[in-house]
Amino acid sequence: MRDRTIDYSLYLVTDRKLSLGRSLLEVIKPAVDGGVTVVQLREKEVDSREFYREAVEIKEYLDSRGIPLIINDRLDIALAIDAAGVHLGQEDLPIDVARKIVGSCKIIGASVFTPDEARQAEALGADYLGLSPIFVTSTKPELMNQIGVDGIGPIRRATRLPLIGIGSMNETNAFSVIRAGLDGVAVVSAICCRPDACAAAAKIMQEILRARGRV
Repeated sequence: MRDRTIDYSLYLVTDRKLSLGRSLLEVIKPAVDGGVTVVQLREKEVDSREFYREAVEIKEYLDSRGIPLIINDRLDIALAIDAAGVHLGQEDLPIDVARKIVGSCKIIGASVFTPDEARQAEALGADYLGLSPIFVTSTKPELMNQIGVDGIGPIRRATRLPLIGIGSMNETNAFSVIRAGLDGVAVVSAICCRPDACAAAAKIMQEILRARGRV
């Protein structure tokens, strides 16, 4: 059975182009040391064989740290390496179809933008929702509109699922979005682009904990 107790607080989404010439593991390892609780492997420009080999290596490390690995888009890769789950966008395989394939054993995350999309994704069998984008981001230039801090509340009221915000998330806004109702923040450039991924992750986690009144 899939783990429904996952801590989605600080959700790292990988991006090799933003990693300052480092391998993804060279970013992931210090980021986990800094507090990352989930890693999503996102690869848009490598072939399936390379994606698979990379995912196997990353999963081996994350398993040793007790950190779940989510595969972006590619259900086949997620199944091949026995990843914790897969994240699906609005243009990817339908959630209910993916659920029929994986059964109850894998996590399925879904990208949503509106309360209606959130309700539909929950009804179709998603385990968590990625709200995208909270703020317009250079890593997703095709997304011109944003949810914003004020848009989190209506989505929060529409679903019981964990909500993770993505889109220009960093140490300057993590506090406000968690206070607005998110369960976690998904970070790309605010960790991948930083020379010290450990320190970058720690700063964001500190803001998440501060929003929860834990520091």
